Amino acid sequence: MNQPELTHLVSRLRIRYNARHRNLKNPEGPKGRLDILKKIVGGLVKCERIQLNYMKADEARGYAERLISEAIRHGDKHTPTMEIANFWLEEKQLIHKLFKVLAPRFQNYTSSYTRMFKVASSYPDFTLPQAVLELKGNPFPSLVPDWSSNKNLLHNILLEAAKKDFKKEQLIKIAKEIPRPPVEPVQSREEVLPKPEA
Repeated sequence: MNQPELTHLVSRLRIRYNARHRNLKNPEGPKGRLDILKKIVGGLVKCERIQLNYMKADEARGYAERLISEAIRHGDKHTPTMEIANFWLEEKQLIHKLFKVLAPRFQNYTSSYTRMFKVASSYPDFTLPQAVLELKGNPFPSLVPDWSSNKNLLHNILLEAAKKDFKKEQLIKIAKEIPRPPVEPVQSREEVLPKPEA
């Protein structure tokens, strides 16, 4: 039968996510869970970097990725996408930010739109593990130090020179250990050429 191939019905998320949602503890039940996630997604779109409980950050990350993915895929003229954005973003000025700022920024991204880091806790600390959830390309300083441009620091120059000297010594040592065949002495020119008779 000639049936059309149905692919890309829903855009694929570029992060790992749980097959089943987390039950975030809340006295209001599932509605309270959605209210918490709405606040987190709205805060992420508004501030572009937030610190919160790791479980909540991981759960909200998937919803934020899906929201941005749908905004990029369909744009602001698509009614169902606008309804999704209206549901997740309680502050209505954030809908404009989603479609006019974030969607063009992430248009050509091939990786995820968000980044999540675990926050180190001070010992002894009995609070829940914390995480920082941020949108990529935000205007804040990076949380990960950039180690790529420190090759001109003095200790790195000295280490590089020591590395070269060590390699040179090792190569000389290996060259001395290689057995060489005996070399025959080179004959002088007079010995090779016949002497003219007088």
